Amino acid sequence: MLTDDVHEAVKALIMDHAIAPGERVSIDGLARQLGVSPTPVREALARLETAELVVKEPLRGYRTTPLLNREQLADLYRFRLLIEPWAAARAAEKADERGRGRLRAEMAACDAPHEATYDAYKALTAHDTRFHVLVAELAGSAQVRLAFERTHCHLHIFRLYYDSGIGRRTLEEHRAITDAVLAGDPGAAEAAMRTHLETAYYERLRPVSEASGAEPT
Repeated sequence: MLTDDVHEAVKALIMDHAIAPGERVSIDGLARQLGVSPTPVREALARLETAELVVKEPLRGYRTTPLLNREQLADLYRFRLLIEPWAAARAAEKADERGRGRLRAEMAACDAPHEATYDAYKALTAHDTRFHVLVAELAGSAQVRLAFERTHCHLHIFRLYYDSGIGRRTLEEHRAITDAVLAGDPGAAEAAMRTHLETAYYERLRPVSEASGAEPT
């Protein structure tokens, strides 16, 4: 297996909870499971540490990070609701024809997944990141783009919750944002982004987080 293949294989095990949240990760065990040497597994875990899916503990090796608890999830969405509706409005004001073309192309590049697995959802997680980063770029704000990327929220959110309907609903909400940006309507773009984030949090994610009983750590 190539290094990128090993990275994707280990990532899928974490996202699908085959390696449970908070569980210690055995480099040698993963190497045997994947039929590779320990070196690409170590490289994969180093990349996954950057994405905050694993954490390296001194003298103890790697452990998968816990799922977002209720307070962490609330903090993430408070942060996103502060910056992303503003970014959508600015994108509607500032996007030129090239930028609008990039947005159309992004929306045409992703279909809704039909299974509740990471393999089915990884295209959507990649689209989710590209879409929100692109809106920040069209807003002309490098700081908003960097702030969004640093949260790795797309991975943490999809790791918390897979559902066969979430892909379709997410894409519908992205299309509403896109339509408002393409129409050059800042108010509608801001409202569509706010609706997208509030729907994701209040209707899809917070109930799952509360049902899990995860307490702040």
